[in-house]
Amino acid sequence: QVQLAESGGGSVQNGGSLRLSCAASGDTNSRMCMGWFRQVPGKARAVVAYIDTDDFASYDPSVRGRFTISKDNAQNTLNLQMNSLKPEDTAMYSCAYGFGGSRYCDYKYWGQGTQVTVSS
Repeated sequence: QVQLAESGGGSVQNGGSLRLSCAASGDTNSRMCMGWFRQVPGKARAVVAYIDTDDFASYDPSVRGRFTISKDNAQNTLNLQMNSLKPEDTAMYSCAYGFGGSRYCDYKYWGQGTQVTVSS
């Protein structure tokens, strides 16, 4: 079992920055894939960025160039640096860990989420 806990959400103005962190505990290992997702009411959860088992990072086109995903194996954390935030980035952000391979991940463990609100 893997337990995930997100932190770092909050309210910022258009153009601001936030850094989300996901602390992992339990049966984690460096070969797991991991990602950040977001969801707004009435819409399906969507991937924002992920790191596969080759340590390849991929981003949704809407955040590419503004968001950076990174992992710290020593601290067992997954981070998401979000810059140049826009009102349309407002959502509940969740991290997830799983197992997979090159360019894919079968997510198995999920955090509770942290709210990000960007005002115009």
